[in-house]
Amino acid sequence: MKLKNIKDVKKFISVLDECKRDVYLKSPQGDVFNLKSSLSQYIAIGRLLEENGDNLEMFADDQADEALLIGFLMELAKEDSESGK
Repeated sequence: MKLKNIKDVKKFISVLDECKRDVYLKSPQGDVFNLKSSLSQYIAIGRLLEENGDNLEMFADDQADEALLIGFLMELAKEDSESGK
């Protein structure tokens, strides 16, 4: 899943906390961050807020977690379209 426009960082972390298994963020340079780790979350959030934030991909070990994350991303996309972005 490509990440784009994560503006509500608290909600994003809340969704990550709901995930049962590991969730990873991968950069174009090959860096992989386990988003279930608090330290990795801080580093990954920094990457999301950088200019290349749209180039990051997220992977989940569990299909239910992946569905939860896709739902979150779809909600963000809907909010963006409703606000005219």
